[in-house]
Amino acid sequence: MSYALFRRPSGYVPILMSLAALSVVVVYASVHGIARPAADEGVAAHLWQLLMAGQAPVAAWFAVRWLPKEPRQSALILVMQAGAALAAMAPVWYFHL
Repeated sequence: MSYALFRRPSGYVPILMSLAALSVVVVYASVHGIARPAADEGVAAHLWQLLMAGQAPVAAWFAVRWLPKEPRQSALILVMQAGAALAAMAPVWYFHL
């Protein structure tokens, strides 16, 4: 299997953004703990939101551009992108951050 589409920026950037968002959550939880956050969300929450929202247009562009041309390979990459996004969302949901 060729990984040519994964080498395209629209293929790997959403995954990197999800991993960065997961890193923000992990670093925040390790520094501040998982206690209830204050009323004001703070920099970590805003950074996480920007990373998660910013990857959606990139993933959509990838789907529009490559799904009709390479359906099997692009579907696999889209599944990887969705899995990375869910991995970044899981701790926020689980710990109610």
